[in-house]
Amino acid sequence: MSRRRSFTSELYRAARMSNNIRAASRGPAAFATRQVRRKVYRASGGFTRSILKSFGLSK
Repeated sequence: MSRRRSFTSELYRAARMSNNIRAASRGPAAFATRQVRRKVYRASGGFTRSILKSFGLSK
């Protein structure tokens, strides 16, 4: 049985899907740009989190 998601996370998920569809409708270049941007944000967020964890300021 899968874990139930919170209402807030469902809203964020729906917004993410909507934005993916909108980018895809604008063409492959727009969709690729969005995917690259999300990957860069994920990497920089992970780097920031690792620095904060080293100081004991993040989980």
